[in-house]
Amino acid sequence: MSAESQGVSNQRYALIPRVLIFPVSETGQILLLEGARDKKIWAGYWNGLGGHVEKGESVPTAAKRELLEESGLVADKLIFCGQVVVDTGLDRGIIFFVFKAKQLQGELRASGEGRLAWYSLRSALKLKLVEDLYTLLPLVMRQRANGRPFWGHYHYDEKGQLVMSFTS
Repeated sequence: MSAESQGVSNQRYALIPRVLIFPVSETGQILLLEGARDKKIWAGYWNGLGGHVEKGESVPTAAKRELLEESGLVADKLIFCGQVVVDTGLDRGIIFFVFKAKQLQGELRASGEGRLAWYSLRSALKLKLVEDLYTLLPLVMRQRANGRPFWGHYHYDEKGQLVMSFTS
């Protein structure tokens, strides 16, 4: 099958792939990143680690790369938790794949992305988080290695407010 026969067209809705990783320690602490003040998006907000899936890269490979780049850590166990499609209201949306990283190895080190810190779920939910994390973090923390993933859809209402829905 040729690339042309795949149905790819500039006239179709397209999704930009990203990964979002939540490293979890053996004691159940979550590693979060406070976005650097010079970041284009989410500066000063706490979030998981992650970024774009690069051309030619699989989603799990992107998650492992982003984890290493942003924290210096490697996960022996990467658990797929779910997927979220973000309807931006434009011709391009975002799809992000959410992972929990466990059995961590390496030396924790900061990156230009921002400051890293470990938190309990309870403490994390009191931080200035990226707005969807108040819902997303508890879903991720409940996810087990062989559990059913969640499927999310986000869109923005007429007032520009984020609307989230999840199924499993």
